[in-house]
Amino acid sequence: MDAFTPQDPGYAERVRASFARQGAMRTIGARLAAIEPGRVAIELDWAEALTQQHGFLHAGMVGAALDSACGYAGFTLMAPDAAVLTIEYKINLLAPARGQHFRMVGTVVKPGRTVTVCEGHAWAMDAGREKLVATMGCTLMAVTGRENIRH
Repeated sequence: MDAFTPQDPGYAERVRASFARQGAMRTIGARLAAIEPGRVAIELDWAEALTQQHGFLHAGMVGAALDSACGYAGFTLMAPDAAVLTIEYKINLLAPARGQHFRMVGTVVKPGRTVTVCEGHAWAMDAGREKLVATMGCTLMAVTGRENIRH
């Protein structure tokens, strides 16, 4: 991965502040695990309330956490006055999300002034084993000048 230089030296605090406002991530018990320029990791633990009928982490939960990881990865490189919105994503579910702990990592592939492209990877961890359970391709938009969308 190429090294990226953030436009805002306070990018990590902006990510933390924005993440703290996300009711969805709070609801599923997700937490920020790593924040670097162009890369963010989000972790969450298995909980019955987040499962589908077979006891696996529901694909919607995997997708939501991967979307946030990718979004915040892009956000680390955006201008200080920009907010971030996902404009498209595709998820590939590779295996059942079976585990006690999950890690979703978003990585910037191509940053841009308005549009940023990211990729995401979700791993399930159980008894010391790690398994890739999903990948995501994600396109983000930097939004500025809209009162109803804050950074």
